[in-house]
Amino acid sequence: MDRNLLHELNRARAARRAAAVVTDTQTGEQRLVPERDASGDPLSDELQRRFRSGRSGLLEDGRTFLTVSVPPPRLVVIGAVHISQALVPLAAVAGLDVSIIDPRTAFSTPERFPGVELIADWPEEALREHPLDDYTALAALTHDPKIDDVPLAEALKAGCFYVGALGSRKTHAKRVERLGAMGLAPEQIARIHAPIGLDIGAQSPAEIAVAVLAQVIQTLRRGRTVAEPAEAKTAA
Repeated sequence: MDRNLLHELNRARAARRAAAVVTDTQTGEQRLVPERDASGDPLSDELQRRFRSGRSGLLEDGRTFLTVSVPPPRLVVIGAVHISQALVPLAAVAGLDVSIIDPRTAFSTPERFPGVELIADWPEEALREHPLDDYTALAALTHDPKIDDVPLAEALKAGCFYVGALGSRKTHAKRVERLGAMGLAPEQIARIHAPIGLDIGAQSPAEIAVAVLAQVIQTLRRGRTVAEPAEAKTAA
């Protein structure tokens, strides 16, 4: 691989940005395509599919090989609550790097969350040290606007691939008003999955955790879409 190309690829990896090396196996010619530029590339459709799956491989032409480099997906959970206790081990099994942010030290304890990165700071402080990005999912689970609203806004601004929030339709309607007052555009706010999780009729914290993780994976692998209307989903 050309040294300059390798340097650019390593820069992308260090910044947690996805990129693909396109190799002509017959001529040896290579080029780097950052994910942000994929939509304008001649191989746009295939590149975007590969970025979603994270899989490298030979294309149907038998000569073009795509080497895909995507950051490991992360899940940032806002709130060290019962749902989080069920969600964290499930997400870890699914291969997500997980961290929990909750300023309430009575909840953010190693006893309740063994082996998990716990950040017992207010989200606005924690996210300055641990910034969000395209390959991060954020799930806001506290039901407390003082804790949830700032990370939700930051996740939308950062382009997180998934943003979800716990709460009923009525709770979310008030949240939409608050986020709008914070300067978020309606199309940004519409990306929030609220009530959070796939509509599987979940009732218990463990069931809600399954619904949330399934929705995170669905969004990661199928691509970002505007969230479904709240009335079509369960009021978690």
